[in-house]
Amino acid sequence: MAQTLTEFDTIAAISTPIGEGGISIVRMSGEDAVKIANEVFKGADLTKVPTHTIHYGHIVDPDTDKTIDESMVTVLRAPKTFTREDIVEINCHGGIVVTNHILQLLLSHGARMADPGEFTKRAFVNGRIDLTQAESVMDIVRAKTDKARQVAVGQLAGGLLHKIQAMRQEILDTLANVEVNIDYPEYDADTVTAKQMTDTAKSVIKKIDRLLKTAQEGKILRNGLATAIVGRPNVGKSSLLNYLTQSDKAIVTDVAGTTRDTLEEYVSVKGVPLELIDTAGIHHTDDKVEKIGVERSKKALDRADLVLLLIDASQELTAEDKALIEETKDKKRIIVLNKSDLGQKITVDEMKKQTGSDVILTSILKEKNLDKLEELINKLFFAGIENSNDQVMVTNQRQTSLLTKAKKELQDVVQAVEDGIPIDIAQIDFTGAWDTLGEITGESAPDELVTQLFSQFCLGK
Repeated sequence: MAQTLTEFDTIAAISTPIGEGGISIVRMSGEDAVKIANEVFKGADLTKVPTHTIHYGHIVDPDTDKTIDESMVTVLRAPKTFTREDIVEINCHGGIVVTNHILQLLLSHGARMADPGEFTKRAFVNGRIDLTQAESVMDIVRAKTDKARQVAVGQLAGGLLHKIQAMRQEILDTLANVEVNIDYPEYDADTVTAKQMTDTAKSVIKKIDRLLKTAQEGKILRNGLATAIVGRPNVGKSSLLNYLTQSDKAIVTDVAGTTRDTLEEYVSVKGVPLELIDTAGIHHTDDKVEKIGVERSKKALDRADLVLLLIDASQELTAEDKALIEETKDKKRIIVLNKSDLGQKITVDEMKKQTGSDVILTSILKEKNLDKLEELINKLFFAGIENSNDQVMVTNQRQTSLLTKAKKELQDVVQAVEDGIPIDIAQIDFTGAWDTLGEITGESAPDELVTQLFSQFCLGK
């Protein structure tokens, strides 16, 4: 995929969300972008204007001579554009009808409807960005917190790309020496070459390990953390959801069993995006509707990355509390001892001793210690990650899987050398690791992978 393609048809798409708004943008990229735009624009001859300029005028249907909209048209000429092709962006009034009308007009004058992610794909194919940078474009669009945005921007600037390229170059330099040894065996440098290969493999493995340690944080920042708020009825689950979302999403009363279904909401807690799931109280019930809610709560618990287990600290532990403590023992969890304003019959120390989990004493009603709960959530997931403040990290499963595969190939190289296997055989895995790392950036990625990756993008991106 490293080739530079210059012959493309011209593509067009709406790049802003469909709906009412201040403005909408219709984007074109390709050899005929300026020509097509000029056919439907009155205000300036776009074929003669300087690059990177914006022009006021009207979009007019040449067949009927009817004005469709007042607009501002930006002309960006290759190669200093996102796709490295000519790009035209038409800024029109926001609205479904007018925006779609302009798009259809461009399509009828020679443009083709862009596939999902095709603008970004062209930027990749034309050498403007690599695959990690392409993925960061979507990460910026989907960022749920400011930290996620900062990481994505760092990725777009080539942070991960440079680290991967450095590792590939380290392997390539050693491969060059291996080839010399294989081609000129009379120099009998097997021992030296084997040591160099082993040293390089171990060096790159350490670098891969440092990146893999960021994968958990990257996954959280990219996808959010599925967080189930669980507990028996009337312990404050809905109150906690309302506090964290700063809204009244859930009904709060002193009647047990008010929440009969799961409620979901995204929030940012100290830079950690949480997909909060407020569950129905998990308890035995003969009510058919409540039973369905309890079953859904158990399913939410199964898929949760983090469990916030609420217990009423003003009462002794009930059988239902003990059952939930047992049911969540294998989950990453924080036990929240709530209602401390009503007295305290359970202490933090005894609960820590009994469960081995992080425990915090709160009063959600009085908003006591809830800031400490937020700090604990952040610490629980980001503590111990060496690059926690580093903008370079692994952000998705594709990158993680390929790094893990490359690490295994390098470990096989080390093992092969230790077992006395000939250098030319050990070299196969060494070359394999170089290729695998290249798949991360797209330098050695198969066409099917590239097509599949960009198909996940939205239209107009």
